[in-house]
Amino acid sequence: MSAELYVYPPDEWGWRRACYDAVASGVAHRQAHIRVFLAAAGLANAEEVDRTDPDFEEWRGCRGPEAWNPTRLLMERTERQT
Repeated sequence: MSAELYVYPPDEWGWRRACYDAVASGVAHRQAHIRVFLAAAGLANAEEVDRTDPDFEEWRGCRGPEAWNPTRLLMERTERQT
């Protein structure tokens, strides 16, 4: 079974594209944004869904939710510019 939710690697600002049910859901800066996208897409239990279930959520080209740290990404980008 393929996942229903796909989360992609961050851009240079730390934003990640998310697609749910084969539809682009939005661009998230925090994990909480993903739940908002799921609720907006009509998922009734968006707050309770197990986002660690690989049958539901797949992280493409990135390590997964434990690696999500937008502050670190922004700091690294700022350091490269100076």
